[in-house]
Amino acid sequence: MPLNTHIEQLKQKHVELETRLEEAMRHPSAKDDEIAEIKRQKLLLKDKINQLNS
Repeated sequence: MPLNTHIEQLKQKHVELETRLEEAMRHPSAKDDEIAEIKRQKLLLKDKINQLNS
């Protein structure tokens, strides 16, 4: 898989996590650990994208 394609897939996954995070934060029933896990996954993806772009 070309590097650009891989980076674009990671960016799309990041956007999907952002959507999940927004949904979770809108619902009062969302657990703090669920929100924290989504944020952690987003940060890992962002770091990976930045690493591949370097």
